[in-house]
Amino acid sequence: MQTTLLLLLVAQKFFVDDPIRQDHDTLPIDAPGEIELSSTYDMLANTFAGPELEDPIPRASNINTIGEVPDSSWFTNRIGSREMSLRELRQGPGANGPPDTSRRLTIIAAKQGGITPGFTIRDANGRVYYVKFDPKAHPSLSTAADVISKNFFHAIGYNVPEAYIVFVRAEHFEIDAGAVLNLPGGNSVPMDREYLEFMLASAARVPDGNVRAVASHAIPGDAIGPFQFFGTRSDDPNDLFSHQHRRELRAYRVFCAWLNHDDSRAINTLDTFVDGHVKHYLIDFGSTLGSGSDVLRNIAPQDPRAGNEYMIDLHHAWRAAYSFGILDRPWRNIDYPYPEFAEVGRIESAYFRPEDWKPEYPNPAFDRMRADDAFWAAKIVARFSDEGIREIVKTGDFLSAGAEAYLAETIMRRRDKIVDYYFRQLSPLDRFRVEATRLEFDALASYAGDVYAFEWFSFDNERDARTSLSIQGEASESTIAIPPTAEPFLVVRIRTRSETVPAWNKAVDVFLRRSPRGYEVVGVEREI
Repeated sequence: MQTTLLLLLVAQKFFVDDPIRQDHDTLPIDAPGEIELSSTYDMLANTFAGPELEDPIPRASNINTIGEVPDSSWFTNRIGSREMSLRELRQGPGANGPPDTSRRLTIIAAKQGGITPGFTIRDANGRVYYVKFDPKAHPSLSTAADVISKNFFHAIGYNVPEAYIVFVRAEHFEIDAGAVLNLPGGNSVPMDREYLEFMLASAARVPDGNVRAVASHAIPGDAIGPFQFFGTRSDDPNDLFSHQHRRELRAYRVFCAWLNHDDSRAINTLDTFVDGHVKHYLIDFGSTLGSGSDVLRNIAPQDPRAGNEYMIDLHHAWRAAYSFGILDRPWRNIDYPYPEFAEVGRIESAYFRPEDWKPEYPNPAFDRMRADDAFWAAKIVARFSDEGIREIVKTGDFLSAGAEAYLAETIMRRRDKIVDYYFRQLSPLDRFRVEATRLEFDALASYAGDVYAFEWFSFDNERDARTSLSIQGEASESTIAIPPTAEPFLVVRIRTRSETVPAWNKAVDVFLRRSPRGYEVVGVEREI
C-alpha cells in the first residue's frame, strides 16, 4: 500500500498551486560566509576544466509548469509579463535617486578592482554610491554603457544596482579621514587631495569643465561575494537549483549577446545577505555595448574579437596557424562606424549572429542553454519596442545625437535578429489562455497560410498519462474550441503546419485543468 501511494505521488504531474508564480527562496537563514573568486582562476577553470556537459542537456529545473521562471531572489518578471511605461524604462532600478551634488560629497574609500578608476562616496543625505569615470581619451564611453545596460537588464528582470550619470568637480569632494589607498604588496596610505586631483585630471570632461561620472547606489545588505554559473552555495539552504540549470542564467546568454555583454562572468556578479536571505545581483556593465577594455584592462572601445571569439580559442588559433593565416577570422574585417560615433565605441548589427555570439570565456550555464531557454529569452527581447529602446538609450546622456540614434538603431536590429532566429527553432505559439469555451493563443511569428493542427486528449494527472479523445482538426486562426466534457484535465497537442519554417511543426502540448470557473491553463510543454 505504501509503495502504491509513493508511486502515485511521484507520477502526479500537477499540484493545486501550479503554475507557481513565486519561488519562496527567501526563507530566513544564518548569515553565509564571504566568497572570494580570482578572475584568472575563473577564466582558466571554465576554459580548460569546466563541469562536464550532460548528454542530453536536461530541461531547466527552476521553471514552472507553463515554462516560465517564477519570481525569486534571482529574477523578477517585469517587461516579459506586463507592459512597462516609458517612465519605468527610463527610471530603471532607481528608487533612491542620484547623489545630491549640490552639497559636499565625502569620499570614504577608493574603488577596489575593476577596470575603471573611482571612489566610494557618501552624499549629504547619508546615501552611499560607487563613482566611476570615463578616461580622458574616451568620454561617455563606459559611463553611458553602464547606465544603459543596467536599465535594460533591470527591465528584463535581473537584480542590478541603480545608476546615474552625474557631473562633478574637485571642489564637490571632501576626503574622509579613514579613506585609504591600498598599494601593491598589501600596504595602504591615507588618500589625499593630490590623488583626487590626479584621478580627476585623467578623467573625461564635458564642455563646461565638469567631470562626467556614473554613480551606482550601494546595494542593500552585506556583500558576500560573487555567485558561480554552476553548482549551488553550500551555505545557503535556499539555493536549491544548480546554477547551470536555472533558466534565467542559461538564457542570460541571449540578453548578453543582444547588448554585447561579453564580460558576463562570475566576477561581475554579487550576492548580498539582506533581510535574512541571499539576493543575487549582476554588477559592473562598463564593458557592454561598444565599450570594452584594452590589454591593460583600461576602458577602450570594444575589441572586434569581443562577442565573436573566446579570449583563449584554440580551435580558431590552430585553424589560422595550419593555414598560415589564410583562414583568418572574418570578424577582423567588420566595418564599425568608429570613431565617427566615438561615444558609442564598437558595436554593430550587420555581422552579428546571435547563435554564434560568445562571452570572454566559456560559461557553464550558457553552454547548457537549450532552444526552449532561448525562446523564453527571445520572448522578452521582443517586448522591447523601438520607442522603449530609444528611451533607455537616452539615459546614456550622449553629447552626440547621432551617436545616440546609431546605438538605438543597432540595438533594435540586434533585437530583430535574436527574435527572428530563436522564434524559428521551435513552435512559436505562446500566451495560451481560455476565453469562455475556447483555447486562445498568440502566434509570435507567422506567415500567411499557416494552419494549426490539433488533437485533444483526456489526461490522468495521478498517473501522468493521456488518452486520445479522437478529436482532431485544423484551425486557420489562433483559437481552438474546447471539447464539451467534464474531464478534470485535458491536453491538446498543437502543431503549426508551416512549409516555410520546418521547426514550427514541432509540437506544443497545452494542459487544461477544470476549476469552478471552467478550464484554465495549467501546463505548457514544447518539443525541442
